[in-house]
Amino acid sequence: MNSILLIAVLFIAILGVSYAAFNFVKVKNLPEGTETMSEIAAAIREGANEFLMKEYKVLIFVIIAVVAIFSIFIQPSSGIAFVIGTVMSGLAGYVGMKAATYANVRVANRARETKSIGKTLKVALRGGSVMGLCVSAFALIGLVIVFFIFNGQLQNLGAVTNWCGISYEPFSMTLSSYALGCSIIAMFNRVGGGIYTKAADMGADLVGKTEENIPEDDPRNPAVIADCVGDNVGDTAGLGSDLLESYMGALISSIVYIIYLFSRYNNQGLNFSLETLQKLYMYPILFCGIGLFSCIIGLLFIFSKKDGKDPHKELNTATWISAGLTAILNLAMTYWIFNGVDFGDLPFRFGGYSLFISALLGILSGIIIGGIAEYYTSYDYSPTKKIADFSKEGPAITITEGMAVGMKSTLLSVIVLGIAIIIAHALAGNFGVAIAAMGMLSFVGITVSVDTYGPISDNAGGIAEMSELGDDVREITDKLDSVGNTTAAIGKGFAIGSAAFAAVSLMISFICSFSPADAEISLDLMNPKILAGTLIGAAITFYFSGLLIEAVSKSAQKMVDEVRRQFREIKGLREGKAKPDYKLCVGIATTGALHEMKAPALISILVPVGSGFIMGPEFVAGILIGSTISAIMLAIFCGNAGGAWDNSKKYIESLGKKGTNAHHAAVVGDTVGDPLKDTVGPSLDILIKIMSTVSLIMAAIFSRYNLLDLLF
Repeated sequence: MNSILLIAVLFIAILGVSYAAFNFVKVKNLPEGTETMSEIAAAIREGANEFLMKEYKVLIFVIIAVVAIFSIFIQPSSGIAFVIGTVMSGLAGYVGMKAATYANVRVANRARETKSIGKTLKVALRGGSVMGLCVSAFALIGLVIVFFIFNGQLQNLGAVTNWCGISYEPFSMTLSSYALGCSIIAMFNRVGGGIYTKAADMGADLVGKTEENIPEDDPRNPAVIADCVGDNVGDTAGLGSDLLESYMGALISSIVYIIYLFSRYNNQGLNFSLETLQKLYMYPILFCGIGLFSCIIGLLFIFSKKDGKDPHKELNTATWISAGLTAILNLAMTYWIFNGVDFGDLPFRFGGYSLFISALLGILSGIIIGGIAEYYTSYDYSPTKKIADFSKEGPAITITEGMAVGMKSTLLSVIVLGIAIIIAHALAGNFGVAIAAMGMLSFVGITVSVDTYGPISDNAGGIAEMSELGDDVREITDKLDSVGNTTAAIGKGFAIGSAAFAAVSLMISFICSFSPADAEISLDLMNPKILAGTLIGAAITFYFSGLLIEAVSKSAQKMVDEVRRQFREIKGLREGKAKPDYKLCVGIATTGALHEMKAPALISILVPVGSGFIMGPEFVAGILIGSTISAIMLAIFCGNAGGAWDNSKKYIESLGKKGTNAHHAAVVGDTVGDPLKDTVGPSLDILIKIMSTVSLIMAAIFSRYNLLDLLF
């Protein structure tokens, strides 16, 4: 029966890939426009491909090292599953980025030809849908492959393997390794892409807007191509890998937790059968399949509608349809799977419906957190308008007010998360918390589609400016870009919320994986190991963030120097009589990002591994608690403060006040916020998930071999 259900999920995933391919071809078949537009688009595409290929070459060595360690010291299946995870995540990022680099110029051309914001929106969303659908589809395809390849382990769930005194459940280890494969790609794509895009963006803005007083994306600016490339490698490939990793982290943490619970149920008296276990671990997988199907329906509905004039309404409609259909179908699925099932002593307050309510809770909390992010970042509301108003007093007040907005925005989001976690736990224990995370991510296909639409629209605006298409075209692309900034903030809200849920679920699975059969570790802060770990874990996120900001600053400084040099040395550049050397700036951004991303990326792996081998699993539990708490706060602050600064600048521009002192102050605020919202915030989400996943895989080893226990 489970094999049939897995095949059904695989069919939906293939349907998702097919629809993504259809949208890709449909976008690519549209005309690119003028010869100048085609040349600019080709340069952006070439730069994005070059960066991603160079990054993947660096990643190959990391993948080989991890596979060797897993295969030798844990089990070969973990190494294979890890590779499958890297391939699926890498493919999703690459395909989505390719679609975005073809869609950007066609969005600009559609605005040029039709002067219709509705028709232009559909091209941008269709291009973004390739990334969104591939995130969900490739993740599920990889998971189903893992289930079928390692069916032997699946048939022996609960059987514990002992190797050199280390006990672990083989299939749980295999699944965790698949999740880690997705996480590794996400970390490098987000960190590397984030450093790239913000170094280029800051270099272009600091010289072009504030020193040379030329428009954004002016073709005279040598950094504009690199800036457009950055949108694709950071906000498209990085975003897709990030959400795919969250998606799989939440899904696999729920499966691993219930398997660990089953393997210990005799000692805990949790009397539930193998048949019940099979239904429980299939539930989140089917839930994801339903979510992907609902996203396809939501996109089909939007593309079949007449062209609307309100982009925000159109995008929200697609999201609401997908979320609503997911909830309805999940209710039917819950009844079908769990009707008449005996859950034994599992803490399901309302039987199988406890899981449905938990999932619905995740969906609602994700929407609420997204709404909170929208309130604090959209210039339709007072926080962003207030920043714009303060910009009249100069950049110092602009930055101060933006920081205040970002800090205040954390409270409501965290309250929502806290309430959701408490209720989900009351409904179905720790498994309910994991299912709530799945609820938030169940319709990830549409949230990523809507989010990816943003950088595509931003690129389209840049191409329109560089091609000198006229103010009417730029007005359309600017409107789409402004809405894209808000949708990006909402997407980051989903990413942060899901990261929190997934990290909690992974942490619970980590604790279960090495605890004695009759008791879990007591997370008592009076325990010096846990207290010390919590403090250090909280500090690690700040150190990690500092490394990222420093990395952006170093690369941006080189970019600024190069842009200044070209304006100084290339005769006729200021007057528009000579062309800048775009390739030099693209090369600086690529080299800087690849060099600077290594240390932050390795921290996520080395910290839990080193801490576990030196101090033991309780210290690692403290590290995970501290890093999760501080990372959630920092990520919300960074995302919302950066988004508010960005849109306050756009609000001033929409009032026709470009070039004023207030606009210059807003540009400085936007520049400060760029590395926060597009580099630090998104990378923190991945940091806490990858640390939790690494800890989960290594837990059995930490509990048996660590320096502190050996010495004392």
